[in-house]
Amino acid sequence: MQIVEKLYDMIEEEMDDAEKYIRCAQNHKEDMPTLAETFYTLSLEEMKHMKMLHDQVVMIIENYKKTQGPPPERMQVLYDYVHKKSMERASEIRAMQTVYKSKE
Repeated sequence: MQIVEKLYDMIEEEMDDAEKYIRCAQNHKEDMPTLAETFYTLSLEEMKHMKMLHDQVVMIIENYKKTQGPPPERMQVLYDYVHKKSMERASEIRAMQTVYKSKE
């Protein structure tokens, strides 16, 4: 399941960028509102990319379960942990995006 590890690395990269962009949007909301909106849009796009990759992970895991049965316990524990952390971080980024938009 090396592909799942690779996908999670990519998911982290997308969230890093999404967070970077929303922080830039917040920092420039007052002095450069057009640029801030661009950063906000980029942040949303990065989260779309993250979701697309996450959907692929889910599909791969589900396909594995259908064709090979339950994954080894160690793999499932690791997946559950990484998935939980990723979803928590995604929620934090979405909250930052919401706060940015709600202060208009």
